[in-house]
Amino acid sequence: MNGTLYLVPNLLGVAPPESALPARTLEVARSLRHWRVETPKAARAFLKTLGLDVPIASLDVEAIPESATAAACEALLAPARAGEDVGVLSDAGCPGVADPGAALVAAAHAARLRVVPLVGPSALLLALMASGMNGQRFAFHGYLPVKPDARLAALRALEQDSRSQRRAELFIETPYRNVVMLQALAAALAPSTEVCVAVDLTQAGETIERRTSRAWRDADLARFDKRPAVFILQAQHGPGVTGPRSPASP
Repeated sequence: MNGTLYLVPNLLGVAPPESALPARTLEVARSLRHWRVETPKAARAFLKTLGLDVPIASLDVEAIPESATAAACEALLAPARAGEDVGVLSDAGCPGVADPGAALVAAAHAARLRVVPLVGPSALLLALMASGMNGQRFAFHGYLPVKPDARLAALRALEQDSRSQRRAELFIETPYRNVVMLQALAAALAPSTEVCVAVDLTQAGETIERRTSRAWRDADLARFDKRPAVFILQAQHGPGVTGPRSPASP
């Protein structure tokens, strides 16, 4: 009898687990003895909040490689094939989305193991819910290029896709580059394109703001520095839509 691969959402910041995770998710998480995680240090920090009845050191916690091979996934899934349940944990939010957990989940399906997603916070969906943008047609793009020219080109391409597909475009950034990203958004996009930024979701300092690209040019961007963020842009479409500003580096 094979075990089950449970996808356990992590907290989006420092908080009591009961504030963001339902009873079923906490019950399963507390029962697991095998964990496959994005980062062991972050995983152990989360596990300490659960009030486990066994020492953290006694748990089987292994990192999922960034580019996990078939052999690596097979080894990580060995407890499940031996009948033990296994948890998959991201550093924050839902595993398998923008982290190496997706490769392990795919390998579990290939091995005909049962995969069960548990309920918990997703920064992407929380941001989209609160943005008022198109929740029926959207795309997530992970991290955009870091080099200024490539970043501007990527933002303009997303804006064009948003306009032609009538779609909301979601992406994330390393927190210390938030201000640079906002400057790039203001430089790259048409003045009428809407941009929503959601930071510190589920935390006491949660901030969600939506403005046009033109309005972001005059905003206090320093408030968003070094805070976990989700960015969403949505272009206007139809007659009268103006193009982006002339190229500029943030």
